Amino acid sequence: MPNLRDIRRRIRSVQSTQQITKAMKMVAAAKLRRAQESMIAARPYSAKMLDVLESLASRCDQTAHPLLQVRPEKKVFAVIVTADRGLCAGFNTNILRFASQWLRDREAQGAQVTLVLVGRKGVDFYKRRPTPIEKQWTGLFQKVRYEDATTIALFLAQAYTEERCDAIYLIYNQFKSVIAQQIVADRLLPIPRQEAAEAEGGPDYLYEPSEQALFESLLSRHVTFQIFHALLESGAAEHGARMTAMEGATNNARDMIDRLTLYANRVRQAAITKEIIEIVSGAQALG
Repeated sequence: MPNLRDIRRRIRSVQSTQQITKAMKMVAAAKLRRAQESMIAARPYSAKMLDVLESLASRCDQTAHPLLQVRPEKKVFAVIVTADRGLCAGFNTNILRFASQWLRDREAQGAQVTLVLVGRKGVDFYKRRPTPIEKQWTGLFQKVRYEDATTIALFLAQAYTEERCDAIYLIYNQFKSVIAQQIVADRLLPIPRQEAAEAEGGPDYLYEPSEQALFESLLSRHVTFQIFHALLESGAAEHGARMTAMEGATNNARDMIDRLTLYANRVRQAAITKEIIEIVSGAQALG
């Protein structure tokens, strides 16, 4: 049986851990709130862009733009978005497990898969595995910036136009709620034709300088915004997962402190009882 001093030392250790997890929960909650605000602010832009794209689709030659060209998927790029840090429950583990299964399925279909990694956890995981890595980015989630999404989009668009790949898929955690994320694998390129469908009953816009030039420009921006949206979603999902994990760790620490305190009281009570018995026994022996 551990002595009272060891138990109290362990209680202090758990209390220190509880303070850390509580602070991390508060930081994650603040970051989650900012990430949600960014997601909400981006939605009107996304809706209007799709509205204009649908309006332009019926007036322009969709087959002319290279980002709409469909080829047999022999060479595939998989853009896998993970976090840069851990301590967020199964956030990274789940997406890496999903991505690994997705890669096996694609390879079983005869595709040659190459990775584009966003997030240090994905880089650390796949650099020890045989799947080739074309490009990697880390350190983007301290503050998600549109410029970073533009850099990634330009690289991917160039790779697709130069036919280094026949399709590009984006795998990331989609934010559903503080306690729930959903892993999605969306085709980024070629841009699905249904997103360029004719809008029925929509507003009749007038475009300058030309409808075709604007259509091609918006297609490139659409790719950039899809990546930006995925980064925002993944960042918010990460903060939500970390906040939930730290809340659970804080509650577990509190329960452990309660159990250890109760155990310490019992040990202390047993020690006092033992001392009383020894004193009484000694007194009886002398009497």
